[in-house]
Amino acid sequence: MLVMAAAVADYRPKVDPAMWNGKFRRHSTTLTLELEPTPDLLAEMSHSRRPGQTLIGFALEPRNELTASARAKLDRKGVDLVVGNPLETMDSPDIEATLFAKGGQQTPTPKMTKDVFAAWLMDRIVSLAASAKVST
Repeated sequence: MLVMAAAVADYRPKVDPAMWNGKFRRHSTTLTLELEPTPDLLAEMSHSRRPGQTLIGFALEPRNELTASARAKLDRKGVDLVVGNPLETMDSPDIEATLFAKGGQQTPTPKMTKDVFAAWLMDRIVSLAASAKVST
């Protein structure tokens, strides 16, 4: 069982090693920052999954794009379950997430605190693992 975000961030600064000597000194000119995509760790893990391994990822998206994005991530990343997390709840103590499963099942949560949600999610993951053992 692996539960993880796809990446810490979608992009990171691209640094030319030839220009980097440990510190960028202040100059009177402006700097342009170029960004590069970060590796998609969840998709990479999906390509090397072991037989019987369950992968669970997260989708942090605006509420109006959440369902479409989470469903697309299920296929694109090759995971078994995606926790759809509305972007609007990122700085809130509460969450109303939705679990999206490969087979089309969709389980919305009631509004709850994030610590209660974490326990709720772990209960679902344990149930998923137990049902996987029964079916093998």
